[in-house]
Amino acid sequence: MSEVLFTALVVLVAVERLAELVVSTRNAAWSLAHGGVETGQRHYLVMVVLHTGLLVGALAEVWIRRPEFHPALGYPMLGVVVASQALRWWCIGTLGHRWNTRVIVVPGLPLVTTGPYRFLQHPNYVAVVLEGLALPLVHSALITATAFTVCNAALLAVRLRVENAALRSATAQPAGATS
Repeated sequence: MSEVLFTALVVLVAVERLAELVVSTRNAAWSLAHGGVETGQRHYLVMVVLHTGLLVGALAEVWIRRPEFHPALGYPMLGVVVASQALRWWCIGTLGHRWNTRVIVVPGLPLVTTGPYRFLQHPNYVAVVLEGLALPLVHSALITATAFTVCNAALLAVRLRVENAALRSATAQPAGATS
């Protein structure tokens, strides 16, 4: 029975991810229409495969390996999953049209420093890290949690380097400008 409930949770997360893609597609079109510049296309497919693998891997591990559900681990991890979704949607709401799953930056727009961006430079990635670790651990899928976390750390190293460079170049002031 716990496997069925876990499957329902993963399906809910998958539906949430589809909603993100709808928002992302709309926002990417807005950014490009407003002069946005996309960078980092080479790692995007890897990111899509990794995030899909998280969902598929967690389900496969739970249904094939059949780890026991441990309430002392599962319920707190469920809380982390819910909190990570809340943080992600706070990021999406704060960035508005500027949020998408790609690295598209509209030159000249100032960096966002409100919402969760008051506290962290990349709060959305905190949500991704937390969700990627916690979702499989809701049902003790330790292999998936570990594999995703290690692969995601490597991907985030690339992603952050690309995104930070894009943000720096898009928000740089022209020579002779004053702030």
